[in-house]
Amino acid sequence: MTQPARLRTDFASNTLSVPRGTLAPARYGRRGRPPMCWMCAHAGATRRDYLEHMLDLIARYGWAIQGVSRDGLHPPWAYTVGLTEAGHPELVVTGMPVARATGLLNEVASRAVHADALIRAGDRVPLIGGPTIEIVELAAATVRLVTAVDIYGQRIRALQLAYTDDRGHWPWEKGYRGQQTLFGP
Repeated sequence: MTQPARLRTDFASNTLSVPRGTLAPARYGRRGRPPMCWMCAHAGATRRDYLEHMLDLIARYGWAIQGVSRDGLHPPWAYTVGLTEAGHPELVVTGMPVARATGLLNEVASRAVHADALIRAGDRVPLIGGPTIEIVELAAATVRLVTAVDIYGQRIRALQLAYTDDRGHWPWEKGYRGQQTLFGP
């Protein structure tokens, strides 16, 4: 007996609802500080231990989020690890705190995996209570998504979720106000 074909939804045809605080200030905890990174919280752990932790998260939830903290020159960014296994490109968002980026990435990844939505470069999707996002092809995913490459090798693909500023300008437009770094073309 053959399985019925799964209904595929066009990602750009609908509006996404993101958790409150995704594109606005997020609170971290009682002390108002971001959570400690896994390697810092597990003194003595190796890179292999961390990759095993990520694989456990992927097995449990379908994907994990790898955050990259702000440094002196670059804004924070985050990306998914595990969508490759589900046949989807990994997703990247830059220029927002990791906690907020995690909410946005989880919403889009959930839609891709659970609704089997097609996510394509060039799609524009309005967010309920937030700006519009545009999906942008990531040119050199294997250079930036180190944890995904460590797990899946060079076969990964990735898309960036670019978003408008508070005035509706895209990061590639004159007058844009924000800290997004575009990794795409």
